[in-house]
Amino acid sequence: MTEILWEAPKTWAWARIDEVGEVVSGATPSTKVSEYWGNDVIWFSPADLTGYRAKFIAKGAKSISLKGLSNSSARVFPAGSVMFSSRAPVGYVAINMHEASTNQGFKTLVPNAGVFNEYVYYYFKAIRHIAEQRATGTTFKELSGSAFSALPIVLPPTNEQRRIVEKIEAMFERIDKGVENLRGAKATLALYRQSLLKSAFEGNLTADWRAQNAGALETPKTLLARIQKERETRYKSALDDWQTALAEWRAGGELGRKPGKPGRPPEIIGEAVFPSGKVAQVPTSWRWSPMSDVGRTSGGLTKNQKRESLARKAKYLRVANIYSNELRLDHISEIGVTDEEFSKSRLEKGDLLFVEGNGSLEQIGRVAVWDGSIPDITHQNHLIRFSPDGLLDSQFAMLFMISPVGRNLIKAQASSTSGLHTLSISKIANLPVPICSPAEQAEITRILDTRLTAADRMEVEIDAALTRADALRQSILKRAFAGKLVPQDPTDEPAPTLLARIKAERAKAGKTAKRKTTHAS
Repeated sequence: MTEILWEAPKTWAWARIDEVGEVVSGATPSTKVSEYWGNDVIWFSPADLTGYRAKFIAKGAKSISLKGLSNSSARVFPAGSVMFSSRAPVGYVAINMHEASTNQGFKTLVPNAGVFNEYVYYYFKAIRHIAEQRATGTTFKELSGSAFSALPIVLPPTNEQRRIVEKIEAMFERIDKGVENLRGAKATLALYRQSLLKSAFEGNLTADWRAQNAGALETPKTLLARIQKERETRYKSALDDWQTALAEWRAGGELGRKPGKPGRPPEIIGEAVFPSGKVAQVPTSWRWSPMSDVGRTSGGLTKNQKRESLARKAKYLRVANIYSNELRLDHISEIGVTDEEFSKSRLEKGDLLFVEGNGSLEQIGRVAVWDGSIPDITHQNHLIRFSPDGLLDSQFAMLFMISPVGRNLIKAQASSTSGLHTLSISKIANLPVPICSPAEQAEITRILDTRLTAADRMEVEIDAALTRADALRQSILKRAFAGKLVPQDPTDEPAPTLLARIKAERAKAGKTAKRKTTHAS
């Protein structure tokens, strides 16, 4: 009994895929035999359709030789066949423009006369979710040849098939124009963000503000002197605390670990060193300083088996939690720590976290500000922590790091070996950062937050519109294959008659082939 998925017009008919055409499977000649590969026969794999949007396709990335064809179970099918990827993933569809073959990742339908290949193309797109549901496998899902052949297809009269395709494409064309405009707007937004950030850290966004507040701004030189003085004050306080703890340790019989003497804070360097040697231009009231002048840089916890035996457990952030100006905290892991490690690596609100290594240069140095939303949390060693001393605002620093200048500086600092790009604690400490008064940092951050938030909202609206466009396409396909997109013409040959003729012609062709075989023997 033919499977029926939904109600269709009376002049339509349901059939199996293998009742409306010949199903051809693919194969791959041995890759160890170079003679099997050449330019004789076009050959497709699902990878050729990754990101491919067009209906028709001329050729794939590889071709096979006639020898490769004869030494494998790959088959050649005619131009105009409908290729459907049956694994990795299920559901890519295209119509070949020339005689071709495929690997085993395709099931291809060669439609019978009266079955319009472009109708089948859109039908396959409409039932992709059904094909995926019928695929099996653990490592990856695959739709078997028998399962593909048994897929139900609803068939209208031939002329109506063509009218449906014409209507689908007219409606899709309007959607595509809208989508093209939306994607253009999204690309423009990305350029706007980068232009805005560039302008901010060249001092252009606050040029008028600086002119209005010229007499009230503390100079970077004064600020750096103040931060050095504050460091010395904290150092003296830490020394006093250490001496007190040392005295108590000695009075207690020197039990336990001896208190460690605090290290003297580094001197203010005052001038940053640019990797390229070319200093980026900033207003005369600003200055470039290395990160080490305005905060402390440190590493995190290395994961190893010894940690499993430690009694104390702490939540910790991993690379997967840190993205550009974004924390992703859905999955937080725990790790064993000693009290000393916890004390040193415990994050404070406002710390910056840099991704230390990545295979992509564009992803190296991803940075986000820790928001303090999870108390008593540490971080792994693949995240480099920067704790501002107070002169550099965390949000200002993070926005600079995702700006074009900041990104270029990070990429210039990264080392590259064996396809991996890495940073280090010292490289982050040496990164140049622009320093202006705290008031101007706050003003720049305020302006950027306002404008970037507006851009983010616009992007959300664009993404929602793109999602609606995809949903509209599916709605059009659903209406099309339920017979509700174009009117039925009572003069068209009914589909049951078409199917009966296809069945008769296939039976006749089978008898002819059998007679020829018998005669040949």
